[in-house]
Amino acid sequence: MSPKPNKATVSPSLRAFGKRFRSYREAKGWTQEAVAARANNGAGVKYQYIGAIENGRTRCSREFTEIMDRELNAGGELIALWQDLVKDAAFPTWFDWHIVENEALELTSYSLNLVHGLLQTPEYAEVLLYGDKKAVDGRMKRQEVLVRNEPPPPNCLFLIDEGVLIREVGRPEIMAEQCDALIDAISRKVTVQVVPMRGDHQGNISAFTLALLPDRRELAYTECAARGFTMEDADDINTQRQVLREIQSLALPVKQSIELIHQIKAGRWT
Repeated sequence: MSPKPNKATVSPSLRAFGKRFRSYREAKGWTQEAVAARANNGAGVKYQYIGAIENGRTRCSREFTEIMDRELNAGGELIALWQDLVKDAAFPTWFDWHIVENEALELTSYSLNLVHGLLQTPEYAEVLLYGDKKAVDGRMKRQEVLVRNEPPPPNCLFLIDEGVLIREVGRPEIMAEQCDALIDAISRKVTVQVVPMRGDHQGNISAFTLALLPDRRELAYTECAARGFTMEDADDINTQRQVLREIQSLALPVKQSIELIHQIKAGRWT
């Protein structure tokens, strides 16, 4: 089940579009699963994605809307509403990025300074969140996306700068456990690759995550001290993809990454 929308952070225009979308679906007597199966010219999407659209928790593409307008016999109304309500609607900011994680087909992340939140141990997260138990519990809850059965977890690639492994967070014991957790994640079919620490590549600007959504849209997320930024402009996404290609070309293969994590744990944290 998708997380319950937070009305303070859901765009009113997206919610209005979703309400009308739902009315067309219900008029046909279709379930969310039935509509999902008709998306992408029959390729389909997860039914949770339909729920996210109807609750105003995510934006859909014009291409997706055109197909749904045809399938739901909306006579062009959904396309017009998309133009008025969705095209320029503000996408939810960092507070709702967990919704993007939950709906994504693929997640590709580069961590420059800290372990990605989806891979953090509770103790590591507790240090970063200053002991806020509610915040730590929320972060651990997010990690369920990696181990769920239905829908299947997103395909994930985590690129981690070597500096992340040698930057102490809390105590040596916490770092040792975090190293073990990264290796355990690899055993659970999550791809983790270490990027050797160097200063001559574009990845040193910031950490970021790219998400591929069911309607094939891509979103990028990065953050600063004040808040996070969600981007979907094509030029911004292309720039992030270029940076990602450079970083990935420098990353160690998974087997060598595991060996390096073991070496750093043994030499620095035990």
